[in-house]
Amino acid sequence: MDRQRKLYVRTYGCQMNVYDSERMAEAMGGQGYVSTDTPDDADMILLNTCHIREKAAEKVYSELGRFRGLKAANPELKIGVAGCVAQAEGAEILRRQPLVDLVVGPQSYHRLPELERQARAGTRALDTDFPAEDKFDRLAERPKAPRGPTAFLTVQEGCDKFCAFCVVPYTRGAEASRPAARVIAEARDLVARGVREITLLGQNVNAYHGAAPDGEWRLARLIRELAAIDGLERIRFTTSHPNDMDDDLIAAHGEVDKLMPYLHLPVQSGSDRVLKAMNRKHTAEGYLRLIERIRAARPDILISGDFIVGFPEETEADFAATMELVEAVEYGQCYSFKYSTRPGTPAAERAQVAEAEKDDRLHRLQALLGRQQRRVQDRMIGREVGVLFEKPGRAPGQMVGKSDHLHSVFVEAPVARGELARVRITGSAANSLAGTLA
Repeated sequence: MDRQRKLYVRTYGCQMNVYDSERMAEAMGGQGYVSTDTPDDADMILLNTCHIREKAAEKVYSELGRFRGLKAANPELKIGVAGCVAQAEGAEILRRQPLVDLVVGPQSYHRLPELERQARAGTRALDTDFPAEDKFDRLAERPKAPRGPTAFLTVQEGCDKFCAFCVVPYTRGAEASRPAARVIAEARDLVARGVREITLLGQNVNAYHGAAPDGEWRLARLIRELAAIDGLERIRFTTSHPNDMDDDLIAAHGEVDKLMPYLHLPVQSGSDRVLKAMNRKHTAEGYLRLIERIRAARPDILISGDFIVGFPEETEADFAATMELVEAVEYGQCYSFKYSTRPGTPAAERAQVAEAEKDDRLHRLQALLGRQQRRVQDRMIGREVGVLFEKPGRAPGQMVGKSDHLHSVFVEAPVARGELARVRITGSAANSLAGTLA
């Protein structure tokens, strides 16, 4: 071949999909592919899909249709669908969309080079198995290219919780944790390539129970060991379940300096009746007591969360309980959504709340969350925080980075990408802070 083949990956959904897309690009890099930022000149297009939102599959088919002209102009172009929609709809994607050459599920990315070879040979390829071998182990050999100052590192996949609204147990499988030694080895490799902050990922990351020579490690033990790596300055983790916040993990927030004062801990609803219907297996009161314990361990911690409004059969009284919980917690950041049906989940079969009621409740909840976020940010003014600078801002001479509390902070100063500096906060905008070097 006269030139290197080009790979275009479009990523949807969660941070774990971002991590998986990077691993797929590295796997195909071993086959001679280089990444491109546009599908127009690509020799292979991969859509790494997410199945969380309503009509996710239909959106994938719509996206695929936009590549019809590219395929017509370049019959050698190979198009693949990966991720959770691929897992859920694999054979149907191949049947319904002739443009697609290969479909690969989240547990089979290490087989992507072989699937690409099959597609090049003229065979449409499908792999949505849950293989026995460790995909992370198979993906371990990869180019040692320099990295930016931050990176994701998947330590756990899958979920055993079976929340009534969620497809993750069906598309990602049961909870599985990577062995501790492999996580630490990958972290050391990332640091050697320029990374200073690592975010540990898992669908239910604080359920981590990785094998180690002295028995299974929980997430707190893993964090403490990672904190000993020279050059690794910051550690974060997401996403957590309230039922897996054990005593040692709570204590780690007050004892491990490198563990940042930010915790994403979804509750989903403030109504015990709705929580039971969601199969969340915790109560609103239990969640509030948990927040108290976490803040006792780390008083300056910023709490983030998730809420679903308009869950099937949710009443106005249920929603009022959610608003009361939000008032009690005071979130620094939050994600909130209207309930939308996920095909194949128990909640999809229940009586649905009217869209107008969902819209009204979401508007009221987001207004409260917005006021809380602004209050939290305004209280940062005058404080000194650490900021890891990641990229230039929009204004000349401006740099932007993330604070200890995950706020975006803009500074007009000659700082380099990857520099970790102390910044005094001088201003608060809608979703960011401004500061000067301390």
